[in-house]
Amino acid sequence: MAKLTNIDAHLLEAIAELHGMPTGAYNIRKDGQLLERHNTANIEIATKTDYPGIDIYVKPGAKNETVHIPVIVTASGMQDVVYNTFYIGEDADVLIVAGCGIHNAGSKKSEHDGIHTFYLGKNSRVRYIEKHYGVGEGTGERVLNPTTNVEMEEGSVCEMEMIQLKGVTSTIRDTNAKLGKGAKLTLTEKLLTHDKQTATSNMKIELEGDGSNVQVISRSVAQDESVQVFNPLIIGKCECRGHVQCDAIIQHHAIVKAIPGIEAQSEDATLIHEAAIGRIAGDQIVKLMTLGLSAEEAEKQIIDDFLS
Repeated sequence: MAKLTNIDAHLLEAIAELHGMPTGAYNIRKDGQLLERHNTANIEIATKTDYPGIDIYVKPGAKNETVHIPVIVTASGMQDVVYNTFYIGEDADVLIVAGCGIHNAGSKKSEHDGIHTFYLGKNSRVRYIEKHYGVGEGTGERVLNPTTNVEMEEGSVCEMEMIQLKGVTSTIRDTNAKLGKGAKLTLTEKLLTHDKQTATSNMKIELEGDGSNVQVISRSVAQDESVQVFNPLIIGKCECRGHVQCDAIIQHHAIVKAIPGIEAQSEDATLIHEAAIGRIAGDQIVKLMTLGLSAEEAEKQIIDDFLS
């Protein structure tokens, strides 16, 4: 078992709720190198031979399986890029916990770009959790640019939860998905920016099979002078349903742009979009203050509940 520093342990706890090495299959990467790996009878993790990254194979019919693939960066000036590909067998059921934590104590930019591609077999089910987090007393930037590509075969189900906790200087998040017949995708994004941070989220979801369904939910909080852009597009090409919803809390001098888009290429497509941006209501803070919280504590409680 690899020895973890206190910084390593803090990052792994923040992005993957890990205390030491997890059970099940896992691949833990630190500063561009493999830290620890473990396979199981139903999940194989193999190092790519053409690009940096890994291939994850989940056997058909595997049930209640778990795989952790967190990445941590602790070296200032690190530029890390990985290509991870997931092959989910038919009728399999798996929880995948990913994410990246950056601790930058220096003056140079540290960056991690994770390109994840998912192939979901017929009637398979995936729950995917990805958390991003930045910390460190240095002046160097902490940059995370994830790309997520999903191809879903007939009857497959995918639940994705993308979370940015705090401390990320800038991020560009690109998500692309193609859904086959009867496939269902639920994509939830939760985002917190502060100081002068920037975050752009681009999504393109194509509903290609009859009966396919997607729900996109974005919840974000923009504080100080940070800037957020939410730019999703749902394309309905058949008898399908799509719903995109954006809710944002804006504080101080922040800027939030929500540009939800829907495109129907079939008369049988049912697509809906909605967006709401506003501040924390004063009566919410007053109500919590009557319960004994300070104004600052009340504001934090509201934000935590909003992003939970």
